[in-house]
Amino acid sequence: MTPAARTQAAIELLDAVIVAARDGGAAADTIIARYFAQRRYAGSKDRRAVRALVYDAIRLLGERPQSGRAAMLALARDPPELMAHFGAGGHAPEAVADGEPVAETGVAPQWLTERLIAAGLTISDLQALLDRAPLDIRVNPLRSDADSVRSALEGAGPIAGLPMALRLPVDSQIERHPLWNDGAFEVQDAGSQAVSLAAGAAPGMTVVDLCAGGGGKTLALAALMANQGRLIACDADRGRLSRLTPRAERAGVTIAETRLLNPGREAEALEDLTGRADIVLVDAPCSGTGTWRRNPEARWRLTSQRLETLTRLQARLLDVAASLIRPGGSLTYIVCSLLDAEGGDQIERFLADHSGWHAETLALPLGTRHADGMRLTPAHDGTDGFFVAKLHCT
Repeated sequence: MTPAARTQAAIELLDAVIVAARDGGAAADTIIARYFAQRRYAGSKDRRAVRALVYDAIRLLGERPQSGRAAMLALARDPPELMAHFGAGGHAPEAVADGEPVAETGVAPQWLTERLIAAGLTISDLQALLDRAPLDIRVNPLRSDADSVRSALEGAGPIAGLPMALRLPVDSQIERHPLWNDGAFEVQDAGSQAVSLAAGAAPGMTVVDLCAGGGGKTLALAALMANQGRLIACDADRGRLSRLTPRAERAGVTIAETRLLNPGREAEALEDLTGRADIVLVDAPCSGTGTWRRNPEARWRLTSQRLETLTRLQARLLDVAASLIRPGGSLTYIVCSLLDAEGGDQIERFLADHSGWHAETLALPLGTRHADGMRLTPAHDGTDGFFVAKLHCT
């Protein structure tokens, strides 16, 4: 592909990403993979270059642009050599017309920027949300140890305060490494590892991971429990939950049980656990504002209506979780969001509605105090953004 043809390919992909963001379609990564699966003539350099153009444009634009072409014209302002691709002939984009719309640059949609600033984030904090994320792994103590894994992975370095966390060069191909096949480590952001520690899981406990998804935090909990006790991983998404079983087998985790939940009827499926859990972890579905480094087009998907739906779901899941915990037990609430509506406000509501509960003052290796919990941000902690709180039942 010529450089100009790569620019045109990026425009076509951006058009598809914009439609998917508007209509709730596939993620950008999936769209890009499908695009090149149908274009085998594109070499690896072509794919990397086009992908970089697509993501550079997405990160540049806070508001969802009207078209991929408008997005690429905004990107073409810097570096300006991109502008020369328009009208270059062949498979290049058409020449730029007078008055043609150009997308506006920004960090996020205006309504969302205002809410993040109201939550105490600065412009620098917001800009850091769009930096390229590092590659972090969690060493699995059921299979190996941090020193052995670190010595075997080129460029791996420790992360202060997290003895099982290592950071690697971004483009490391670790899923081809024999240690990965042996279950010696899992890919997991350092922030995710830090907030998992808040639960205080230990051997012999009964622990419920209420929103387990694909099981990243479930496996972290199992390691903290030394694979001893009872660990129930729940989710309403059959596809995501099904990924846990092979991951657990690879990691040597034998205590994880999976339980598929019916949305809106979670309490029925968990009735046998009512008042019996030592710990319930609620890694709640959320807006994902803390993960924009990995999914920058998520800014184009979120609406105020979607946020309201998510906050209602989070509040309901907190109530379900509370019913499972024995007296003296604890509930750990996590969202990969930096919006107070999904973080501190949820805990404030919960404590107002549930007498006999109180928030613990957390002391994690990463993060700062925020509301009744702690907040991690890319700018302050070099991790994805999280809010975490721990609640005790007395």
